[in-house]
Amino acid sequence: RFAPVKTTNDLMALRSDAYMLTEDFRITLAPERNFVPPNVKLDGRYKFVDAMETIMPSGAPSLIGCKSLTVEGEVVFEADVVFKGTVVVKNGGEGPKTLAAGIYGDDSGEKITGEL
Repeated sequence: RFAPVKTTNDLMALRSDAYMLTEDFRITLAPERNFVPPNVKLDGRYKFVDAMETIMPSGAPSLIGCKSLTVEGEVVFEADVVFKGTVVVKNGGEGPKTLAAGIYGDDSGEKITGEL
């Protein structure tokens, strides 16, 4: 099945480990996703690809176990950031804030909100 990319939200998900490249070079959801892509909602400042790439200079975060990721404000993900469940990352201040490598969220189904 075709994975449409209409927004940078879709592109971030596509670049993550929630998708995989098959032997015949098709991009499909990873089997662990059970045919459900992660719901990514980036702040409006990341509307264009060049801006979106500033959020993940070391590559896309792991979204294989993520149901929903919302990013509010200016944020930069270090390498090896893993999101699980439903997570909101929020920077209400001025200038970019860095999210260190680690696991954020859990499998409990509860929404996890982190202010930087």
